[in-house]
Amino acid sequence: MSEYKIIEIKKSVYENNDKEAEILRGELKEKKTFLLNLMSSPGSGKTTTLKRTIAALKEEFSIGVMEADIDSDVDAKTISETGAKTIQLHTGGMCHLDAGMTRQGLDNIEAGEFDFVVLENVGNLVCPAEFDTGASKNAMILSVPEGDDKPLKYPLMFTISDCVLINKIDTKSVFDFDDKAVVQRIKKLNPNAEVFFISAKTGEGMEGWFNWLRKQINDWNK
Repeated sequence: MSEYKIIEIKKSVYENNDKEAEILRGELKEKKTFLLNLMSSPGSGKTTTLKRTIAALKEEFSIGVMEADIDSDVDAKTISETGAKTIQLHTGGMCHLDAGMTRQGLDNIEAGEFDFVVLENVGNLVCPAEFDTGASKNAMILSVPEGDDKPLKYPLMFTISDCVLINKIDTKSVFDFDDKAVVQRIKKLNPNAEVFFISAKTGEGMEGWFNWLRKQINDWNK
């Protein structure tokens, strides 16, 4: 009988990435740089939310932004207009960033200069949630038009997110969206997740998100 070795490649990839992510997180803590990994599906309003967030916090914190996309620099151009230092990361077709890719971005943006760095991850509800980027905290956006059933269909991202923003609440008169149900579904997956209902377009509800971020940044950078 022939003998052969089975190598669990996916498990190995995740384990190696997790180790690198922990090292990166420790380095960020030493530098007193808070890194937020911001995730969502395409079109949820990440960039608009980020623009309002920068406008609200730029007088309190030095802010850098890393925009991750498979291609294009549309979002980087938009965010650079806020005055925040911005770089574009192209993933070469990959639908996520891992710790190694994040480190490359942080080195290029010279992250040690900033109190607060945002990684706007690739728009996707699956792949970005599978890889630890080394971020201080994870946040995600679910928009009202996407539906209140998304925690049931894509549980991992909700499970790993410290904060969930329910965006585009200004459209609730058009879409059938159950606020209570979505919160229950999120809390079942992640009892510690903070949930804020916002409209990045109108600014409604954004102050709760700003205050949550202020606390996270200040606690991290003590």
